[in-house]
Amino acid sequence: MSRITIGIPKALPYYYLNDFWESFFSNLDVDLVYSCDTNNEIIERGERYANDEMCLSLKVYLGHIDYLKDKCDYLLIPRIEDYGNRNQMCTNFLALYDLVNNLFDVHILNYNISSKEDELKSLIKMGEEIDISEEDIKKAYKKSIKLKTDSKKSDQDNLLIVAHPYVVYDESIGKPIINMLNKYPYNIIYSDCFDAEKCNINGSILSPNLYWKYPKENIGSILMTPNLKGIIFLSSFPCALDSLVNEYIIRKIDKPYLNIIIDNIDSLTGIETRIESFMDIVTQN
Repeated sequence: MSRITIGIPKALPYYYLNDFWESFFSNLDVDLVYSCDTNNEIIERGERYANDEMCLSLKVYLGHIDYLKDKCDYLLIPRIEDYGNRNQMCTNFLALYDLVNNLFDVHILNYNISSKEDELKSLIKMGEEIDISEEDIKKAYKKSIKLKTDSKKSDQDNLLIVAHPYVVYDESIGKPIINMLNKYPYNIIYSDCFDAEKCNINGSILSPNLYWKYPKENIGSILMTPNLKGIIFLSSFPCALDSLVNEYIIRKIDKPYLNIIIDNIDSLTGIETRIESFMDIVTQN
């Protein structure tokens, strides 16, 4: 009997959960199949299914689904609602399952993440769909739970990139911008590299009424970055949460900042010019 293959789209929840998925499924009798890195073809695929109101990152996700749809037995698409009180998710994370289910003719393997439903129980239910026993799911889950620690601190002057991992680490969205920044004599620190719980607490200090988990953690990293010389906010158009949160925080900080919103990756000339001007300001500060 051949092993089950589960497809993992390299977008959105991948950047938060893949370490867990790799460990979890390596302890079960299944194979993981990943989509390729984001490229122009992936974006074009996603745009065929997207509407104008979807952010660039969601369009990219749909492109990865289209790439994987014939390459695996199941697509893993979790339904993520929240991580507890005042830790709400962007609605895209909650809606991914329904979007893909309505747009594609594929077999979806999903589990629910929310304060209302125990994650392990949800994984056990998922395991039933692919004939994996409750005992095996529990063993794999126990082995896969890890704590994330703080990133290494640097004595250099630091630039902080405030961005979601699915933006900043994406091969076609964030990587070209990081390559531009690497030409300058500053250490680049990413907002997701700190302890998430500490960032969450600091995010509440900067914005006591903010109840979205990831934006709160992103801005909380500002208070945790040593030798901070400047901040770059990086988001994909038209992300409603980032457009609100980043503009609010910009008005509260006293460091040089650059707000980059990416809609089209065909030409980065204008962004490179803005980065050069920003670096002049940082150097003079």
